[in-house]
Amino acid sequence: MIKGLRTAIYPVKDLPAAKAWYAEVFGTAPYFDQPFYVGFNIGGFELGLQPDGEPGKAGAQVYWGVDDIEAEVERIVGLGAGIHSAIQDVGEGIKVAELADPFGNVIGLICNPHFDTAAVR
Repeated sequence: MIKGLRTAIYPVKDLPAAKAWYAEVFGTAPYFDQPFYVGFNIGGFELGLQPDGEPGKAGAQVYWGVDDIEAEVERIVGLGAGIHSAIQDVGEGIKVAELADPFGNVIGLICNPHFDTAAVR
């Protein structure tokens, strides 16, 4: 049985720069920091940075939950991200946006008032 999202891994070419940028974006230091992989604990889930991959916008898309999508888009763009796909209301009060990180990956954001944190296993 699939239990839900555990890890999202972004490939990066400049691991030290990506580590610093993601630490600023998520407001936390990595809990695992090695030359071959950097891992952050983000709300109980893992954000991994891997230096041997090829960044790109065509791979799997991960959406990170936020309470105020407008404020988070503004904050992260202020930290150097670009707008890949502007904020969209996809219905039922759910909003999504996609940002381009400085390393060639897409960061998805989602504000979903229906997400049940009690259901996370």
